[in-house]
Amino acid sequence: MPRGRRRTIHFSKLYSFSCFKPTYEDDHARIGDRGYSRVVQCNEPENAEALQLKYRGNYVSTTKYSAANFIPKSLFEQFRRVANIYFLVVACVSFSPLAPFKAVSVLVPLLVVIGATMVKEAIEDWRRRRQDVEANNRKVEVYSRNYSFIETRWKKLRVGDLVKVRKDEYFPADLLLLSSSYEDGICYVETMNLDGETNLKLKRALEVTSHFNDENSLQRFRAKIMCEDPNENLYSFVGTLFYNGEEYPLSLQQMLLRDSKLKNTEFVYGVVVFTGHDTKVMQNATDPPSKRSKIERKMDKIIYILFSTLFVIAFVGSVFFGIYTKNDDSGGKITRWYLRPGPDVAVVYYDSQRPALAALLHFLTALMLYGYLIPISLYVSIEMVKVLQSIFINRDQDMYYEETDRPAHARTSNLNEELGQIDMILSDKTGTLTCNSMEFIKCSIAGTAYGHGMTEVEMALASRRDGVPENGHVSSDVVEHSTGIPDSSRKSIKGFNFRDERIMNGHWVNEPHSDTIQKFFRVLAICHTAIPVVDKESGEISYEAESPDEAAFVIAARELGFGFFERKQTSISLHELDYKTGEKDDREYELLHVLEFNSSRKRMSVIVRSPENKLLLLCKGADSAIFERLAKDGRQFEDQTKEHIHKYAEAGLRTLVVAYRELGLEEYKEWEQKFLKAKASLTEGRDVLMDELADKIESELVLLGVTAVEDKLQKGVPECINKLALAGIKIWVLTGDKMETAVNIGYACSLLRQDMKRIVISLDSPDINALEKQGDKDAIQKACRASTKKQIGEGFSQINEARKGSSSAKAFGLIIDGKSLEYSLKEDLEKSFFELAINCASVICCRSTPKQKALVTRLVKNETGRITLAIGDGANDVGMLQEADIGVGISGVEGMQAVMASDFSIAQFRFLERLLLVHGHWCYRRISMMICYFFYKNITFGFTLFWFEAHNSFSGLPAYNDWYMSCYNVFFTSLPVIALGVFDQDVSARLCLKYPSLYLEGVENILFSWTRILGWMFNGLLSSIIIFFFTTNSMIPQPFRKDGQVADYQILGVTMYTCVVWAVNCQMAISINYFTWIQHLFIWGSIAFWYIFLVVYGFISPSKSTTAYKVFVEECAPSPLYWLVTLLVVICTLLPYFSYRAFQTRFKPMRHDVIQQKRLLSCDNDPIDASGELPVRVRGKLQHLRQRLKERES
Repeated sequence: MPRGRRRTIHFSKLYSFSCFKPTYEDDHARIGDRGYSRVVQCNEPENAEALQLKYRGNYVSTTKYSAANFIPKSLFEQFRRVANIYFLVVACVSFSPLAPFKAVSVLVPLLVVIGATMVKEAIEDWRRRRQDVEANNRKVEVYSRNYSFIETRWKKLRVGDLVKVRKDEYFPADLLLLSSSYEDGICYVETMNLDGETNLKLKRALEVTSHFNDENSLQRFRAKIMCEDPNENLYSFVGTLFYNGEEYPLSLQQMLLRDSKLKNTEFVYGVVVFTGHDTKVMQNATDPPSKRSKIERKMDKIIYILFSTLFVIAFVGSVFFGIYTKNDDSGGKITRWYLRPGPDVAVVYYDSQRPALAALLHFLTALMLYGYLIPISLYVSIEMVKVLQSIFINRDQDMYYEETDRPAHARTSNLNEELGQIDMILSDKTGTLTCNSMEFIKCSIAGTAYGHGMTEVEMALASRRDGVPENGHVSSDVVEHSTGIPDSSRKSIKGFNFRDERIMNGHWVNEPHSDTIQKFFRVLAICHTAIPVVDKESGEISYEAESPDEAAFVIAARELGFGFFERKQTSISLHELDYKTGEKDDREYELLHVLEFNSSRKRMSVIVRSPENKLLLLCKGADSAIFERLAKDGRQFEDQTKEHIHKYAEAGLRTLVVAYRELGLEEYKEWEQKFLKAKASLTEGRDVLMDELADKIESELVLLGVTAVEDKLQKGVPECINKLALAGIKIWVLTGDKMETAVNIGYACSLLRQDMKRIVISLDSPDINALEKQGDKDAIQKACRASTKKQIGEGFSQINEARKGSSSAKAFGLIIDGKSLEYSLKEDLEKSFFELAINCASVICCRSTPKQKALVTRLVKNETGRITLAIGDGANDVGMLQEADIGVGISGVEGMQAVMASDFSIAQFRFLERLLLVHGHWCYRRISMMICYFFYKNITFGFTLFWFEAHNSFSGLPAYNDWYMSCYNVFFTSLPVIALGVFDQDVSARLCLKYPSLYLEGVENILFSWTRILGWMFNGLLSSIIIFFFTTNSMIPQPFRKDGQVADYQILGVTMYTCVVWAVNCQMAISINYFTWIQHLFIWGSIAFWYIFLVVYGFISPSKSTTAYKVFVEECAPSPLYWLVTLLVVICTLLPYFSYRAFQTRFKPMRHDVIQQKRLLSCDNDPIDASGELPVRVRGKLQHLRQRLKERES
């Protein structure tokens, strides 16, 4: 059915957009060669030739597993861990006669642990599958044989299908744009899911296909596309369209990529080129770099230590066993006859004639027996704990940003504990420390400064100088911020925070240079690529712009009397205030060419024809790009403008210079003729030639003034940085901004302080500038390198002099620009630059490229050996985030690219304080304690087996029943340690934030140092000695039952095992700082479960329960000695650690001990606030109420 077309500006007639027209590149000549062999039959996917190609369907799967490969692939993942391989080998060998226990008792715990991990993997993969199903079943309109569009699912699309995509819908595959609702086949696309950028991209169809405007016009469309094969390059496309006997080159400007969204365009028609996993977004779907925490890597080393211990004690036992076996035959009598359970047992195991072989076989038996030194459930327990920790991070209401409805999100749980060990933070500035929400706040026109607003940076500078700014004015937003009283006299306008009565409300017509003011705001209203969007209900106009800066300029022009309201095919219309008549008129400017902004040009220009038939070139850009292009008679206000630019930069504002020139008709025609000829050229130098011609016309400009927009600091940034500094965390800022802007933002956010001495390294010197003008590259590089080296040396001298001059060395702040940084990162200067930087309290790298950000991050990470965190919000921060140990993405206005590449995401920089000081500290402490306790409990248990075997001439007989040993790690001791890892708190969240120095425990790695790890291991060894020797010496010589019989092997095993279960769980109880009902349930429940298990298992047939048959009910429970030994042995086992902690807390307290004592003292002094954590206001009210009650009682 036919639909109307939107008649709008023909962008193909404008320079910047005509540049998007495809040109014959060298790559186009390769069509048909390897790598460029894809053939698409348009609008006939069932063509025989198309069917033979057998391209992939549009079904997409991001799951890690499939139903067929889940079990083998998941098992492979599990057995990449050394410990799991060991237990698998033990389980296999346990089927042999060498095993000291039944095979099933080893196999079941292994299956439980492996099974639990596989279930976790399956759940995570099922979630991914659900997302895939949702995406694959989205609806799209596809052109059918009936010459109409019908709905189908994404997954059913085929290469060559014609599809129709409507406004705000996602593209289902990589499409070739044929036409759109706009007359000349343009459309607007949001690529946030691809590159993280929120600004709209303009796409343009070939002129030969742009006339397809309804279903009927597509009936006879048949064409062939030959193009590049599927690849991951998002920024290029090479292809050729064969249509009506002609060839048309294709470029990225005709491609609509899957997962990008159609915006500001009613509909588009497109041909499916790449489907499913062949699309560019799926080709880019690679996993982020694998990161493992340092604690996890250290844990592997501890596992190796335990393996070494296992081999050593197995070897020692085997040596002694061999000696005993050799001496076993005494005068033809077998001394240890009781070791031979029957004639069916091969004599080789105890052959006194071959003791070496017997010792070797015993070694294998001992490796299995002492395997309980290795914690089988350690890995799965840590994974469970980290997932639960991540859930707490995700659900923390104090890190939820209501304005954008974005909570914190732990995108990986592998690095939770590293949040508590950060030594260095490398941060982006724009959008990370600031809001990336630009506001027009000041301007300079004709050498006169306008705008009385006071920026946050100016407030920081004023407080630093203990004075008030010269104009004495403070913008109402600052008043509101400082007093909390909103200014209701004016309406808040996003992007506009300008206040100056001299030019507001039309008063600019009375200014001395009113004609210049008119031209200034006219440039802002015309020189842009923004699109007006009218709200149908309210009639209000908003603007879709490529950047927040551009939107702020258009809004400022509108608010000051130059309202941009309409774009037509070749014109821009304004509601404009005439300074002569004082009335508003609608003026239409014919748009001839747009010379777009890019990073190399650093400026943007438009060429328009005014209603008075004047040809005007309107230009805005960086000061470095504009001032050198000014005419001699156009520099009237240059000195004043440069002075204002410097002041604005000091105030932390972003500036752009505004200029214009009037073009002669002959000059313009001559230029346009050359320009169109260059545009039609298909040579390699086409783009260079066009840039040269654009540069030629952008000359002899007349200066009008300069704009100044503010990118406000995010709320709470200075306070957050102060807290992080008190926590011992160093912060470096890596930004692309000017040095003046970055430095003053540094002061505003407390990164730089008044008492700091600044070390500045810059190559912006007259000598370097003179060399650059000469153009001798070798001389420039040599001079730049020498200058950078000299300045680094001078920085060292300043620091050394300061240290010698006073006992309390002054803090330094290092500021370095991008050029100097480039040379500082060379191999010969890298180390000296790092040593200088690390001796400074703060570092700011200005004009940094994304690559330099990543290189600085790598340098810091490698040289310090400490844990680094990078935080950013844009696509230019991705390299930095992936290079750092931990990457934190800000889910701000620059899209989700940084978030997608990060390990954790937050909505505001200030949430980093809570993420690190609270969750980071807790996670580090919990994981450290958890791992240490795991090794403690396994060493305690494992060495009781060793002492028992040593006591019995290393006979290979286990001290405990098979199922006792199997259930130890899985049922009787695992849940309390999981509760520790999830819930324990040494201090509350409020106290973590109140005493940031507590964070240093993680930075210094106090809780997981080798001293502490070995201390816990020694505690386990000591506990095993106490349990074994106290139990055996207490029970073996004594009558155990009323009839006088002594304790036998099975009673001794039960008693000793009971002491182990009690001791390790009570050890947990005295180690925990923060009890919840869950911890009580798990600790005492684990002990209770041991007794329940003993009773239930004891009632099973003796052939199955063996030594456990009714041993508790009939023998242990009725005996007072059993209970008395358990009580005394457990107390003696706990006494060493209890004494050590009491001594440490009293005489050498750790940081958290000191804070806990302060909290207890505050409780004694103030019984109202028993926790020491109530807010000041609440405590004040409670104290007031208590005082009133006392007065009434008296």
